[in-house]
Amino acid sequence: MIDQQSAYVFAFRLYWDWLRLRPIISSRPHFFWLGCHFPRHATCIGWGNKPSGLRAESTAQKYKLNLLKVEDGFLRSFGLGVTGSPALSVVADNIGIYYDATRPSSLETLLNTGIFSNTVLEQAQQILDTLRTHKLSKYNNSPNLPVDYFPKNNQAKRVLVVDQTKGDASVRDGFGNQQTFQNMLDAALNENPNAEIWIKTHPDVLTGKKQGYFSYQSINNTDSRIHWLTNNWNIHTLLIHFEQVYVVTSQLGFDALIADKPVTCFGIPFYAGWGLTDDRQTCNRRIVKRSLLELIAATYLQYSLYIKPETGEQGTFFDAAKFIARQKRYYHYWHKPFSYMQTITQVSAWSGRIFCFGFRFWKHAHVRPFFGEGAKLVFVNSVLEAQQQQISHNDRIAVWGQKSIQGLETLAADIGVAVTRVEDGFLRSVGLGADFVSPMSLVFDQSGIYFDPSTPSDLEHIFNTTEFTPELLQRAAFIRNIICKERLTKYNTDYQTLNVVIPQGRTVILVPGQVEDDASILKGAASIRTNLGLLQAARQSNPHAFIIYKPHPDVMARNRQGHVETELLLSICDHIESQASVIECIERCDEVHTITSLTGFDALLRNKRVITYGSPFYAGWGLTQDHIQQPRRQRQLTLDELVAGALLLYPRYWDAKSKGFVECETILERLIAERKRNQQQRHVLPKNWQRQIRKWSSFVKGSWDGWRVRRSYA
Repeated sequence: MIDQQSAYVFAFRLYWDWLRLRPIISSRPHFFWLGCHFPRHATCIGWGNKPSGLRAESTAQKYKLNLLKVEDGFLRSFGLGVTGSPALSVVADNIGIYYDATRPSSLETLLNTGIFSNTVLEQAQQILDTLRTHKLSKYNNSPNLPVDYFPKNNQAKRVLVVDQTKGDASVRDGFGNQQTFQNMLDAALNENPNAEIWIKTHPDVLTGKKQGYFSYQSINNTDSRIHWLTNNWNIHTLLIHFEQVYVVTSQLGFDALIADKPVTCFGIPFYAGWGLTDDRQTCNRRIVKRSLLELIAATYLQYSLYIKPETGEQGTFFDAAKFIARQKRYYHYWHKPFSYMQTITQVSAWSGRIFCFGFRFWKHAHVRPFFGEGAKLVFVNSVLEAQQQQISHNDRIAVWGQKSIQGLETLAADIGVAVTRVEDGFLRSVGLGADFVSPMSLVFDQSGIYFDPSTPSDLEHIFNTTEFTPELLQRAAFIRNIICKERLTKYNTDYQTLNVVIPQGRTVILVPGQVEDDASILKGAASIRTNLGLLQAARQSNPHAFIIYKPHPDVMARNRQGHVETELLLSICDHIESQASVIECIERCDEVHTITSLTGFDALLRNKRVITYGSPFYAGWGLTQDHIQQPRRQRQLTLDELVAGALLLYPRYWDAKSKGFVECETILERLIAERKRNQQQRHVLPKNWQRQIRKWSSFVKGSWDGWRVRRSYA
């Protein structure tokens, strides 16, 4: 790692996005300016063979300084850099740069002289398996090729010819030009007389931002065997259907080697000249033969540097790969819009549009990242609005919670699309949603929703069918320990302690109040549906217990239904607690009696006895004493299995710092850090001022985000 005192960057792009240099430089580097004085052992850093790299190189030569050229790594990110997707890997070269075949590079030196031990090759095999399993490449937000794209009855041999963008440095520095591309196409036609020749257009050409070397107008009539690929499909799902790949210098040839396809090179890319490709040009500097595993070890393991997305610190290939695979999983969620219990059998191609019903305006910007990169959210309030936007079977439907939208179920049935219901996760934020605090977790459910026991839900399906692995249960035990140790809850807003003297020898029962018109009560309660009724039931079954009643904050503020007069409460319970945190109350009690409150789940995490009078998601699995039977819940769960399903498998967590989906463990760290900051700064501004600032900030972000998205899809 380079000392930041001697690192000089020659590009605004790198200086302002210096996080991508964190594997190389420990802190923010210096920015080059004319006339600046360089330390004796300074390192000049520039971007590849672009102007900044050439400027850094000339300065290093002039003043006899160290040189480092950087470029995006071979596993860069999930999405494109132009869309703001953070770079997860870089390459750093102190000789040249990997795509410049006109002179040596550190990668070329590694392959010429490196000795690859068995340990290194075993790691390379793990990398190769990961690339193939998760279908990873440099960029990874392309959709999978539809299974019926190529007719099954067509058994003709297919050959892929890869186009590139004009002016690309890898073409110029890899001994390629316009004639090289023409020679490649001619060779593909002549060497495969009975095959279909498919030209793959570069994604930047498809957007209209750049030109390619092949033109549809000039080539289309030259041979009837020529076809065009004008969609940016995931390359691994595409390569399955081809028997031969022709490239000039495209990295797609490297992907083809990883996919075990024969590759013919008409330029000199970094992976050519090592005995793995059919080379039509030679590089005399490349003097040894290498296996695919040795090439993988050199490029992904030794030449590349990785950033751990969650921290921005130096990481490994597997940190980046795991992060990208997670983004892909949530991206492809919308490509299969069927639910477990519905009878939708045909999956239509996704247009990219998701019609969102019942989302309040301030939530728009907050929830958008949770839908995944590439999703165009269309916020509507009625079926009529959706029809005016020409909703079709190629679109998707999302609804906030259990909001009732007239005619929505009929619309969904007519167009053959399942309704996905969205709600806050069980570890949401530091602060209430009612105070306009953005969430860190949401749940997406295509069967129902977790708090509605009248229908199945994805969470219920997880609990009933998942085979919980030892690794998953170990993670569940770990996060449960963190949650209890750090006293975390859904909102993490209470800080006060419980000041009450509890007589010795009496069982302490906590009764958490709820909002009586809340959806979980309306859907999950039976005969006992009110706070008063719950208190009376708890007292009747425990006449000698010490009962603590904790009213719901929204009910205390008289904003929601569920208020009970103090005199009546004190005739039933022993203490009313309105200040102490719910965790403090749980820790001081022996039992929790609840209808459907999430406090029951918090109590289970802390090994407290829980009695339920309704049907919360955690009841019916053998961990609670239930007054209502749940016939669909057909399995006995351990506490760690319950935690694994509810906190690891069901929600999705999005982290603003990482700009992507993360694991639950990362969000726990964020919640702990943010709560600590809030405790230290909570008196800086009055609470109502903070709320108003968040409110108007949410409205501004929602307006700006909506305008930006509409403009990008215009």
